[in-house]
Amino acid sequence: MDDAIFSQLDFGPLEEFLRVDDVTDISYSNGGQVWLKTLSRGVFKVDRPEINNALMEKLAFQCSNVMGKTFNMAHPFLDAESTELRLNFVHDSIATNGIACLIRKTPAKIRLNKEKLLNEKYVSEDLLEFLLQCVQGHANIIVSGETGSGKTELVKYLASTTKEDEKIISIEDTLELHLDRIFPHRDIVAMKTNNIASYSDVLVTCMRQNPIWILLSEVRSAEAVLAVRNSISSGHHILSTIHSDKAASIPMRMYSLLETNQEVEQFLSTIHRYVQIGIYVKGYMSKELGRFQREIMEICEFYVDEENKPKTNTIYQKTMDGKMSLNNPTKNLRDYLAVQGVILPDNIFRTDKPSPNANPQPGMPNRPVTETL
Repeated sequence: MDDAIFSQLDFGPLEEFLRVDDVTDISYSNGGQVWLKTLSRGVFKVDRPEINNALMEKLAFQCSNVMGKTFNMAHPFLDAESTELRLNFVHDSIATNGIACLIRKTPAKIRLNKEKLLNEKYVSEDLLEFLLQCVQGHANIIVSGETGSGKTELVKYLASTTKEDEKIISIEDTLELHLDRIFPHRDIVAMKTNNIASYSDVLVTCMRQNPIWILLSEVRSAEAVLAVRNSISSGHHILSTIHSDKAASIPMRMYSLLETNQEVEQFLSTIHRYVQIGIYVKGYMSKELGRFQREIMEICEFYVDEENKPKTNTIYQKTMDGKMSLNNPTKNLRDYLAVQGVILPDNIFRTDKPSPNANPQPGMPNRPVTETL
């Protein structure tokens, strides 16, 4: 939807939440319930009787009219999108307890920075420095997590640390990254797929634009999986996101989205060969911090061994009870980054230091550090 037209819509009492930067999502359902998702408090319900079915139906019909679409029993789903807002409506003939709506804010800003990441315990300083070195070394990185965990925000931050002379092309089906608006001075092309231009079509054109980085929106279809595979196997570098419950599961999750009979081991070997880093981000209510917390819980390195077998090295893992394990990257990743001029020491995380709860014994081999935070 054109922004000029979008700005003319009457959001009524919803405008209050649209103006609050902390609010990321507004959900309306069940005949009058309003739920907010925020950066600081997570998800919670607000009492706004003036936000009701009549208001939401009016807003839906405004959207359908300006878009030239129909919203009724015959056409019960409606999507509307501007530069920084995305709306999805479900007609009450389908949502039998009343019209449903989700409004997602996608502002053209990077909410994360190094200070915020460290101060809010999103990630430790040594792990953050490691990830930034991976970006500088052109590692292919996929960020996983549940809905609302902050996957896209982390990708935007990592993309912001790429070198200014490295061309970026973003490919999205819904606009969320906005890197072209955030960095108007950089060589960035923002592409959007639609019913005419598929992922495959856009990717072919993308290759001809000679990018260094390709930023793919969330991998949620077989076509998107193939786009990732084709991008990385052609020598381009990617940053992308996917729904997965842990970093180590990213390759198998990609395989599950494929609508093909391709042999699983062959596919996993390809992903493990070309995707170097998987990250798992979790959002949860922290009793310790007394607020909603987003945190990197797992970082994995993918590689293939000498027999072309897919292998995973869990570099970092933290469980919900606070236990943490840390391992150095393998020679495979160090050699990959070295070709790009990024040299990692063999023992970057000093995993030879004793655990706080352990009794060090002379001559014992290096083991992962395990701590309770």
